[in-house]
Amino acid sequence: MILNTLSLVNYKNFEQQDFEFDSKINCFVGSNGVGKTNALDAIYHLSFGKSYFNPIASQNIKHNEEFFVVDGIFSKNEKTEKVVVSLKRGQKKVIKRNGKAYDKFSDHIGLIPLVIISPADRDLIIEGSDTRRKFIDSVISQSDKAYLNNLINYNKILSQRNALLKYFALNNTFNAQTLEVYNEQLHTYGTEIFKTRDAFLNTFIPIFKARYKAISNDNEEVHLNYKSDLFDDDLKTLLAKSVNKDKAIHYTSVGIHKDDLNFEIETYPIKKFGSQGQQKSFLIALKLAQFDFIKAQNGVTPLLLLDDIFDKLDENRVAQIINLVDNDDFGQLFISDTHAERTENVVKQIHQSYKIFKL
Repeated sequence: MILNTLSLVNYKNFEQQDFEFDSKINCFVGSNGVGKTNALDAIYHLSFGKSYFNPIASQNIKHNEEFFVVDGIFSKNEKTEKVVVSLKRGQKKVIKRNGKAYDKFSDHIGLIPLVIISPADRDLIIEGSDTRRKFIDSVISQSDKAYLNNLINYNKILSQRNALLKYFALNNTFNAQTLEVYNEQLHTYGTEIFKTRDAFLNTFIPIFKARYKAISNDNEEVHLNYKSDLFDDDLKTLLAKSVNKDKAIHYTSVGIHKDDLNFEIETYPIKKFGSQGQQKSFLIALKLAQFDFIKAQNGVTPLLLLDDIFDKLDENRVAQIINLVDNDDFGQLFISDTHAERTENVVKQIHQSYKIFKL
């Protein structure tokens, strides 16, 4: 998978900008605020149809402008793929593949496999379980359409069940039969999602541990532990047991929407006991494992975006990461950094062609 060209119009701080990329390494360098991360986010936008950093779509339009357009031309399996994402204020976003607009955005997921490593990933450690579930879902969905459809359906039914619980509370009423209809559907979709997540993590965790070992020089032992209500019982039974609690709190208190991943270093939570360098290494290993998994599943090498990853890492860990990407397992790489000289010194160590874009 190669991104050949990128064109931006009114995207974040860019009025109009065109890039023509090297097939291996591309570096965006410049001081803070010039748009390095925005350029990476535009590439992410072409893959996922949304920003990695700002979920409010209209806020990705340049100030005082009415629309944005992100246009990319890719080479995939010796075919050309042109992807355009555009948005006008007050209208719905449009994603086009080779001139044809998608009816459902979910149909686009997986076409452009991509992994981003960014300081914003720290949210995976410090934020709530929702952030970690989204990470699992993002990895699996890039290669499993059935999983993505099950997830969309589950979330839709969950919203309807929660709305029904609120309706019961407001109207001082209750109908067990109506609730049971939603329980059945949640059970069906939730069970499949749980099975897929469990199988995925059984494959993913050894890959992650191997990546961390390589980055840390085998200095620490790390763990990922999958937490789910469905390890205790099937979802239908769990929903029946929690019905009184759900009626009291007006939302669904059990299910795969409560799943979590525990991040540990030497059996302790990395959030509390990991240094900044260890946390960053943990996150990079997590994302490189994501890269390995998607590549194995899709048979296509994902794009790899490294946003400002050299900050808060000692030289030894940077060297380990550079050694990892200095082989043919990786494809096209995009790097952002505030220090042009540092970036050039790093990429010169990698025996690959490169381009540096000074913004």
